[in-house]
Formats: sequence, structure tokens, C-alpha cells
Amino acid sequence: MKLVKSPEKKDWPDIIRRPVMDTTALAEKVRTILNDLQRNGDAALRQYTRQFDGYEGTEIRVTPAEFATASGKLDPALKTAIRVAANNIRKFHEAQQQEPELIETMPGVRCWRAAVGIEKVGLYIPGGTAPLFSTLLMLGIPAIIAGCKEIILCSPPDAAGNLHPALLFAANEIGINKVFRAGGVQAIGAMAYGTETVPAVYKIFGPGNQYVTCAKQLVQQDGIAIDMPAGPSEVAVLADHTANAGYLAADLLSQAEHGADSQVLLVVTEEKLAQQVQQCLLNQLEKLPRRDLAEKALAASHLVVMPSKGLAMELLNAYAPEHLILATEDALALSREVVNAGSVFIGHFSPESVGDYASGTNHTLPTNGFARAYSGVSLDSFVKKITYQQLTSEGLRQIAPAVIAMARAEGLDAHANAVSIRLEKNQ
Repeated sequence: MKLVKSPEKKDWPDIIRRPVMDTTALAEKVRTILNDLQRNGDAALRQYTRQFDGYEGTEIRVTPAEFATASGKLDPALKTAIRVAANNIRKFHEAQQQEPELIETMPGVRCWRAAVGIEKVGLYIPGGTAPLFSTLLMLGIPAIIAGCKEIILCSPPDAAGNLHPALLFAANEIGINKVFRAGGVQAIGAMAYGTETVPAVYKIFGPGNQYVTCAKQLVQQDGIAIDMPAGPSEVAVLADHTANAGYLAADLLSQAEHGADSQVLLVVTEEKLAQQVQQCLLNQLEKLPRRDLAEKALAASHLVVMPSKGLAMELLNAYAPEHLILATEDALALSREVVNAGSVFIGHFSPESVGDYASGTNHTLPTNGFARAYSGVSLDSFVKKITYQQLTSEGLRQIAPAVIAMARAEGLDAHANAVSIRLEKNQ
């Protein structure tokens, strides 16, 4: 990690800057695949699955027998862990449900808002170097609670056409059975436009590499909603003299092992702690199976020594991390100063990995600085909030002067007439 001591504010942009890549050529490649999916449906989907995943079969949808087989392949301890996580995620998201509250803005004028589940949603779960069955829980459970009528899941198969058994077990456990062997851009295109086998959806959720992210952004231009803009995963940590250097190193590595393009940022108030963390990183790296990926991520990341917690929080709010760990003696108080972050982990015993898996909060979060304006996925992500109003005859009479005056002032006489004609008919 690059050590920076007491940087001046003019140098902060260099510390918090994310990697920037030219996506022009990428977008052209992705658009070509999306156009092919739109025109040729299943045939194109099978072609790209052969090309990118090596699966030569023709079966796109996972069969009921495969769900049963997957369950038999899993260690009972992992099944229990998935059920524990699912239960906690369900509890947290069920608590986000709200009953409509009727507001009488003036006598005879009643207004309310109700949540209605998005009818058709698509969940994308990457395969690649890590089968993210935990992400399926994070997306599938709130979709079910929200009342989405059709929930489909796409994930890339291996060369034999198999999906990871933990993914199939988790899908079956929470009640999702429309699962398709499709990955990458072709999966996003299939869910966006529909094929003979894969239903089209109204909103697409889920993480992915640069190709998947680009595909989501392009189909959004075609009117398909997506969960949020997303980039490589990231964590920022603020630590003081009470922090354990070994804990901090583990937290940084838990994020760095996601991939070479992941970002970690450690901000400390003591240089001695920074040195201790660097040594712990070296020690822990030796034992990591994904050491190469983590080392590349760390090489592009920063370790910053700040003279005060106030300045440290200012820097972290400017960074707007996906995950923010506060490993300080006053962590709870500092958490109230957080303005920009996807999810906050408070205190020495709240590692970011618990939020990734089982605490109950959602781990699908804004990255790349989008936490300045976006929230993470929640129950609200799977619903539309529809507003309603109901007026009595007396209510219309009371509000009519304001509506008519405003409509006429804007030159919209038909708007005014829609009110006045009712008054005339009901005198």
C-alpha cells in the first residue's frame, strides 16, 4: 500500500481517485452482443455460452432434478450457514415493510402512498473466481418479500453446464426456481429483451465485471431499469490507537481478495499503527489462496496517516466508500458524522465480512463514489411507490380555487376546466 502522511487537501483527489478506463471500445463490443441477443434470442444465447463458458449443451433452464442433486452435494454445515444468513436477511428486510398511511391534507382531500412490487425482476449472479451465492440471498429475499410476481436468475455455467451447488441450494431454499445457464453480457441481454426461453424483465439486479456493468448501463438506455451503477468492490477503514493491527489487515485483505481491481483505503491517526498493519498484511498474505489478486489490489491502494479524526472523516466522506469500517474507541459517535457510505461497520468487532454474508443488511451497495447519491439495495429497490388521492365533493370545492388559479396562471385552461365543470355540475 502507498503510505501518505498528513496530506494537504489539494492532494486528496489523488488519494480518493478510482481507476478510470476508456469504455468506448468496450461499449462497442457489448452492444454487438446485446443486438445479437435482441435479434436471435436463444440461438445467440447458446452461441455466446459456448464461446465464453465452454458449455456445448442446449439446455438453458436448470431442471428440478438439478436442484435436488445440488442439495446432496453440500456440506450440512454450509446448508445451516445459508439458512442462518437467509433468516437474518429476511428479518432485516421484512422490517422495511410499511403500511400505507392516509393523510388528509385538507377536509375531504385524502392522499396516500402504497408500495407495489415490480412485477418482473432479473437477478444476475456471477460465477468466475468466486460463486457469490450470498448475493442471491441478498437479492432474492427482498424480491420475494416485495411481492415481485416473476423472479428469474441467471448465472454462468461451467463447461459441463453445471451451476455451483450452493447457488442452486440457496435459490431453492428461498423459493426461486426459474434459473438459467447464462452469464456475462448475454445474460443481461436475455433478461432485458427476452428470448424464447428466458423471460424479459423490468429491472435487473446484481454485480459483475466490466462487461456486465457496461451491459447493464446500455440496456438502461433502452428503458430497462437497473439496481445501481457499480464498479470494483472497495472498503475504507478508519482506525485509532485502540485498533488491533491484525484485525485491520484482515479487513483490508477480505476486500482486496475480491479482485485485482478492488480498492482498499486505510486511514489511521498514528504512524506506528500504519507500520504494524503493513507487517500484518505481509504475514497474512502468505496464507491466502488468492494472494496474487490481493497483492495487486493493495499495490494500487493507500494507507493514510491523518493528524485528527475530524480530518480523517472529512477525507472518508469525500471518498464515499462502498464499505466503511470505524475501528476507533468512539466509533458509534463517529458514525453519526458519516455522510457518504454504502454500509457502515461500527467498532472493533464488526468486520465487513459479516455484512457480506449474514448480519442481515444488504451487501449490494454503491461503489466508485456513487454512495454520494445512491443507497444500497433494500426492499425499496424491488417496489414502486404509487401515490393515490381521493376527494369528496366538499373536498374538491375547498381545493378548487387554488387549482383553478394556478392552472390559469400557467395557461393551462383545460386543467382549470376539469375542476370547474365538476363544481358546476354539483352545485
